[in-house]
Amino acid sequence: MLTALTTKFNDYIRLMRLEKPIGISLLLWPTLWALWLAAEGFPEQKILLIFVAGVVLMRSAGCVINDIADRKIDQHVQRTKNRPITSGRVSTTQALTLFAALTCSAFLLVLMTNALTIGLSVIAALLAVTYPFMKRYTYLPQLVLGAAFGMSIPMAFAAQTGNVPAYAWVLYVANVLWTLTYDTMYAITDREDDLKIGVKSTAILFGEQDRLILALLQGMTLFALFLVGQQLLLNAWFYAGLGTAALLFGYHQYLIKDRDGDQCFKAFLHNHWVGLVIFLGILLHYGYR
Repeated sequence: MLTALTTKFNDYIRLMRLEKPIGISLLLWPTLWALWLAAEGFPEQKILLIFVAGVVLMRSAGCVINDIADRKIDQHVQRTKNRPITSGRVSTTQALTLFAALTCSAFLLVLMTNALTIGLSVIAALLAVTYPFMKRYTYLPQLVLGAAFGMSIPMAFAAQTGNVPAYAWVLYVANVLWTLTYDTMYAITDREDDLKIGVKSTAILFGEQDRLILALLQGMTLFALFLVGQQLLLNAWFYAGLGTAALLFGYHQYLIKDRDGDQCFKAFLHNHWVGLVIFLGILLHYGYR
């Protein structure tokens, strides 16, 4: 009995990808950028806790709904064929119940903020639910993921200040571009399988121009962040963070140069450091201005 419960618990952990925290990191760093910029320093403790918990809950919910949507596709992809739903260890009904519990918990947290944040959270939830199905209809599902991931930025400003200034949307665009970049690197690892089963992605859309387009997206990400820094008169610490991020982007280009699946996946994982160094630049700006 205990062994069966432990096995089921581990399946739920895998379903939510809690054993792979990279998704939490990639969603959390831009959220922290926004919270610190909105508060011009350390944000309200309650708001910080709400958003950190919300990131974990919604990333987990996103993984669950993604696996529900892809349960028939995953069995044809080497990397995903052993996931809990497609392998039959977790039923679709159980997964839907878990998804509902996670999203309801996240919404209860949002109810502790204000009306604008609640309204933006509805848009964020719709984007998160829509994303897993986009790979059937468009070659730009990664763009939809970026739009969903980025919603934590206007929500953070709304929760902290009660409004969303124009530069917050520039920050949102930067995050969409960055997400499009690293998730395309991730998609390259599945490109051959996706072509066989008819799944669409930016990795397929970009084709042989993928490295060039990714370099352009990286440059646009940095430029958008530069514009935010100019608007807010951020100091040298912030630009040091951007410079370090540029070097990391260069390293990612090196990793993907041969389009090797393992190296592309390594580049995807390494984007965690990009989010971190940009956050450190913002943190040090407010600590040493």
